[in-house]
Amino acid sequence: MGLSTIKSTSEHEDQMFRLLRQVDQSPEASQRVMAAAIGVSLGRLNGLLKQATEGGLVEITARNGPDKRARNAYAITPRGQAEKERLTTQFLHRKFAEYDALHAELTGAASGHTPLNNRTKLMEHNLAPIPELYVSYDSAQKLKVEAGELVSHDLTPRQICDLELLMNGGFNPLKGFLSEEDYNGVLDNMRLADGTLWPMPINLDVSEDFAASLEIGQDIALRDQEGVILATMTVTDRWEPNKSREAEKVFGADDDAHPSVNYLHNQAGKIYLGGPVTGIQQPVHYDFRARRDTPNELRAYFRKMGWRKVVAFQTRNPLHRAHQELTFRAAREAQANLLIHPVVGLTKPGDVDHFTRVRCYEAVLDKYPQSTTSMSLLNLAMRMGGPREAVWHGLIRKNHGCTHFIVGRDHAGPGKNSKGEDFYGPYDAQDLFREHEAEMGIEMVDFKHMVWVDERAQYEAIDEIEDKDNVTILNISGTELRRRLQEGLEIPEWFSFPEVVKELRRTRPPRSKQGFTVFFTGFSGSGKSTIANALMVKLMEMGGRPVTLLDGDIVRKNLSSELGFSKEHRDLNIRRIGYVASEITKNGGIAICAPIAPYATTRRAVREDVENFGAFVEVHVATSIEECERRDRKGLYKLAREGKIKEFTGISDPYDVPEDPELRVETENVAVDNCAHQVILKLESMGLIAAE
Repeated sequence: MGLSTIKSTSEHEDQMFRLLRQVDQSPEASQRVMAAAIGVSLGRLNGLLKQATEGGLVEITARNGPDKRARNAYAITPRGQAEKERLTTQFLHRKFAEYDALHAELTGAASGHTPLNNRTKLMEHNLAPIPELYVSYDSAQKLKVEAGELVSHDLTPRQICDLELLMNGGFNPLKGFLSEEDYNGVLDNMRLADGTLWPMPINLDVSEDFAASLEIGQDIALRDQEGVILATMTVTDRWEPNKSREAEKVFGADDDAHPSVNYLHNQAGKIYLGGPVTGIQQPVHYDFRARRDTPNELRAYFRKMGWRKVVAFQTRNPLHRAHQELTFRAAREAQANLLIHPVVGLTKPGDVDHFTRVRCYEAVLDKYPQSTTSMSLLNLAMRMGGPREAVWHGLIRKNHGCTHFIVGRDHAGPGKNSKGEDFYGPYDAQDLFREHEAEMGIEMVDFKHMVWVDERAQYEAIDEIEDKDNVTILNISGTELRRRLQEGLEIPEWFSFPEVVKELRRTRPPRSKQGFTVFFTGFSGSGKSTIANALMVKLMEMGGRPVTLLDGDIVRKNLSSELGFSKEHRDLNIRRIGYVASEITKNGGIAICAPIAPYATTRRAVREDVENFGAFVEVHVATSIEECERRDRKGLYKLAREGKIKEFTGISDPYDVPEDPELRVETENVAVDNCAHQVILKLESMGLIAAE
């Protein structure tokens, strides 16, 4: 057999190997996507498919759908699975041989690597590479050009996080966004349709109009917010989910006080799409690039370091001394190396931003032994789903090569529900994780509640202190820490590291030096604008921070002149006001907003935007509708009652009265100056302005 014949045979077998792997990973993909994924022409693909079907390796069935590019579905047979394994081993043997020959040519010595069958130690389950959904570089360049002509969907920040972990294997075994059957299985019993454990629904939520423009079997391009194509997706499923059912099943309650339930009802698209994903390129991150690792990059690092056991520490908060002691104990208990694996995607609204947190982590990393500790950033969009989220986090860390995972008390809990009670029990997450631990293949290390014992000058687990009555036990809660930061009070060294406190103070100075937003809401004619103007003058008289008034009429004229008064347009107008207010707050100024803002969900969204950077003070101007009509100089209420103005708040459109504003002011028979002074007193009591 000549050299060209050998080369031709190996090339053919490599193509067959890639075909079988692609069919196994994305059986619903169109032939065009399949050809691009394995790097062959459509003609060559048809030849390979013919050979595979005639050899009993692949089964092809017809699909009902209008898209001619996706008329068939492909399934790998048991015989095909066996052939794929054979070709995989053969492929690896040849690559090892090529590497060994190159190594010998360059160094004059053999590499010392042995074939796969004799290297089982290296290929332990947490160290072997896991499947990714990316195509090769050459295929990606071709596919990117073709995808430029496809219908596009612009991904939200949460969807970008999900897509990245789908493509790089962080969400293994998912091959794309869940089908309706998989989605229902996840809701009902935390399992995909094939029985695989998976606790969290991962779907592409889109608008009704966009969903209606698609056909089942159609390929779409998935773009980031700058228009860069990250992947293509074959739409196999399209449905309108029952979001209340999803909230009950996944988060335990259909309560908007839960951030993910609020997202479901008020931000997510109405329609879900499901289907396999073909990865073209990973999202671009310009920050902390050296700290961002894919699952396979971490597994390769663990192989290089010889780490067989790795315990992961999940966090969305800065690290303090108690966390250090906790992680030390967890590593000792598991006899494992430590991976500090903080989430830098989307966390709970109001959390410390990830830029500050990562600077805090890096400031204390040298307090850990470098030979047994590493840190990597996880671009995950958290759902704050408590018990289910703990299982989800465990599966994600297993995909990243970890063997152990620290599960905290009230792990990924969102706080209080609308009744003021915790959404989940303190140990519900640990109980559910323990129930599935063996199946997951990753061991749980219980979170110990660490407290400072003053007499012994050390941290100890509260449950292990036998002489509680005879020692001084100290602890600072998250709420107390925020209060001390806001008021510029001392934070003791036994609680946190000076380097961490310094970073937190840089980002969160005392409240009297932070930016903030005062948000007036009430009926038209209630007196919002008048009080807001008086407040602006009083704050400008005090000085110290720039003050900006975003009155409803002013914004309508200068920022939203093209908008009407439909619910959609009124929401958009308030969102614009909220965006500007959040930017003013972020940059240390005071924003005073005075729109009607009739809808509670929109006011909440603005609050969340602002509270990422500073305080949000909601002031309900509680003037009655009758008094507002009496004051009406423009005759708007009269026109609304006559039906000449449609969707008028308080007459033909509802007003959601704020349930728990920071301040409620009555304006009937009360001077404007007095109302504005009430707001000043409230700001003083909150520490936002320094009392003279």
